[in-house]
Amino acid sequence: MNTEVIVSELSYKAVRSSGPGGQNVNKVASKVVLTFDLANSLGLSEEEKERSITKLKSKLTNEGILILTCDEDRSQLKNKELVTKRFLELIQKALVVAKERKATKIPRSVIEKRLKDKSSQSEIKQNRKKPDV
Repeated sequence: MNTEVIVSELSYKAVRSSGPGGQNVNKVASKVVLTFDLANSLGLSEEEKERSITKLKSKLTNEGILILTCDEDRSQLKNKELVTKRFLELIQKALVVAKERKATKIPRSVIEKRLKDKSSQSEIKQNRKKPDV
């Protein structure tokens, strides 16, 4: 993953933020929308593209474009920094290869303990019954 190339491929758009805020919301475009064409990126290898596309499938459009927004701050610059930081974290998480799970055998002591606990619980319940006369 080449971070400099990926950051240069990002495109930003400033939009008016939604929600309360009065005059500020009506006049200032502080919300930042980040778009990244994941399918045609030059900063990722083919293997990295495939892995990230499968992991970020729910966040991608049909064309393979990732769209992130940020309107947490009143400053457009801070929102741009936040959304870029969030994007880089998202890409790095998507590129992590999960360790293959190894099936392990259940230890004999654990099986014996479970059976012993079951029998003691059964005995407790048997002792609650009225004796046969």
